[in-house]
Amino acid sequence: MARKKAPRRFGYVRKMPSGRYSASYLDPNNRRRFAPDTFSSKPEAVDWLTVQESLIVRREWTDPDRGKVPFGPYATTWIAERPGLRPRTVYLYRWTLAKHLAPSFGRVFLSEIDPAMVRRWRLRLLEEGVSSSMVAKAYRLLRAILNTAVDHDELIRRNPCRIQGAGSETPDERPVLTVAEVMELAERVPDRFRAMILVATFGTLRYGEASGLQRADLDLEAGTVFVRRSLTEVRGTGLVLGPPKSRAGLRTVSLPGLWSTN
Repeated sequence: MARKKAPRRFGYVRKMPSGRYSASYLDPNNRRRFAPDTFSSKPEAVDWLTVQESLIVRREWTDPDRGKVPFGPYATTWIAERPGLRPRTVYLYRWTLAKHLAPSFGRVFLSEIDPAMVRRWRLRLLEEGVSSSMVAKAYRLLRAILNTAVDHDELIRRNPCRIQGAGSETPDERPVLTVAEVMELAERVPDRFRAMILVATFGTLRYGEASGLQRADLDLEAGTVFVRRSLTEVRGTGLVLGPPKSRAGLRTVSLPGLWSTN
């Protein structure tokens, strides 16, 4: 009677002299791939192989060598390639990268950054006294960079930034002046700043937008202000005049007739 042929098994498991088990398989390019670590039992090694086989079958397998790109250079290039960023935003991204991301991730390969590493990094920043708002900004930048590595460059299979709510900020509510307090402040400052305070307050303009206004932007008869530029201070460069923070920032604002223009 013919002996029944055993079912074909994906991959190869080998018991090592130490008693632990190694696992390997042939990838879609017919290259042998080894598990990054050994396993304490054969079933654990087989489970790892099952996952790799499943990824290949679903066409979700990613060449692990593609992710062997240091985070630091990749992040620097990521910032340089962002279209339409304001100078101030570019500066903040570069500062955050150098201050909070590069020390922990700069030399680490993209494929080696895992959720546990991200959690430890975030906790360390908070324990060192970095504000929760700054930590949230750094986390959002890290997540955005790694999203590009997943979705566009296909260097890694999944983004390791998976901490729910870590990118959200809950800043304290800022104090708001009453109309009477605003008018009193406008009376106390030199005349050259009076209009700026009133326009910024009642036109709800950002400081940079109010600073970037020119005479041609004001229509005193219609009581409107055309916001089309913003003044931004960039460290190492000085004041930079550019477009508003977003396309929605390009707008015409109506001012209430609460003060005399004389």
